[in-house]
Amino acid sequence: MTVILYVHGKGGSAAEAEHYKAIFPCAAVIGLDYKTCLPWETGREITDCVKKLKRQYDDIVLVANSIGAFFSMNGELDGLVNKAYFISPIVDMEKLIKDMMAWANVTEAELQARGTISTEFGEDLSWEYLNYVRTHPISWNVPTQILYGSEDKLTSLATMEIFAKKHNAGLIVMQGGEHWFHTEEQMKFLDNWIRENL
Repeated sequence: MTVILYVHGKGGSAAEAEHYKAIFPCAAVIGLDYKTCLPWETGREITDCVKKLKRQYDDIVLVANSIGAFFSMNGELDGLVNKAYFISPIVDMEKLIKDMMAWANVTEAELQARGTISTEFGEDLSWEYLNYVRTHPISWNVPTQILYGSEDKLTSLATMEIFAKKHNAGLIVMQGGEHWFHTEEQMKFLDNWIRENL
């Protein structure tokens, strides 16, 4: 039997997994309510969850949203997950952190000296986090399909294309789509994208 594991993005919840039950009617659908927010911790949470599911199910399909995809890629999932669907994934966290540093007018020297700096846009910048992503490049060998919105303000299309090419992933762009797929039109596009790639 197949299980769908849904990993939400920032501000989301495991309850969002309910949406995918209609798309995968013959599979079990489970949302992961992870408790941490650092890649080295959340990656382990996801790995532990997948290993438990592997004892119960033949096939594991990952559906991950935004930073949930980044956290998933920090788990050791090669050989455990059969396929992945990434929705607006964060695929270059170092670039995103450096972009946020530029938005907040924070230099690397300042961040290193202070360790953590809060920003006006609600994100804490962390030297430990930046150092981690630099020393732990993404290693991802799971067959993957990516959905990207043309109006995504966190990741550029060029960055997404580089990742997709490097990892041999399928990439579909919704014109007018945002980082957060949530409107009726966006969710219909998302549902059709998954069905076309089953």
